[in-house]
Amino acid sequence: MPDDPPFWKTKTLDAMTAAEWESLCDGCGRCCLHKLREDETDRLHHTEVACRLLDSGTARCTDYANRKRRVPDCIRLTAKRLRDIDWLPPTCAYRLLAEGRDLPFWHPLISGDPDSVVRAGVSVRGRVVNEREAGATEDHIVTWPGSWPRRAGTRPAVGSLQGSKP
Repeated sequence: MPDDPPFWKTKTLDAMTAAEWESLCDGCGRCCLHKLREDETDRLHHTEVACRLLDSGTARCTDYANRKRRVPDCIRLTAKRLRDIDWLPPTCAYRLLAEGRDLPFWHPLISGDPDSVVRAGVSVRGRVVNEREAGATEDHIVTWPGSWPRRAGTRPAVGSLQGSKP
């Protein structure tokens, strides 16, 4: 029925099908950027250094199906793992839904356009350095991957969903 609410408003993250889960990814590429964590303080630092498999022109993984084999420390995100991950960007649909928030207007499931992520300033497209060319990762610390871009509008309110708890 056309008036039925979308799956992300009625299902928990762990109840979603594989296709539904994958469709939540907006393709921004922020999770594919290297992060650094200070040993002494546990403080997280975002960088502009991208995984070697990330295509900086499209913000997509060049070998998504085999990424775990080619990059052993690549994290396969699951609803269970999501509970322990603190480094996902604030714009991430998985994080938003886990926090009880809705998807933003620019998310491709809402807009119907994968480029809306780029127009909202969320995508890493054209903004990153490949790890093979970066040199020292600590020389590339930036704040934008951990921030909500102004063009992306306001962050969806907490409690805007019914079935989003992981």
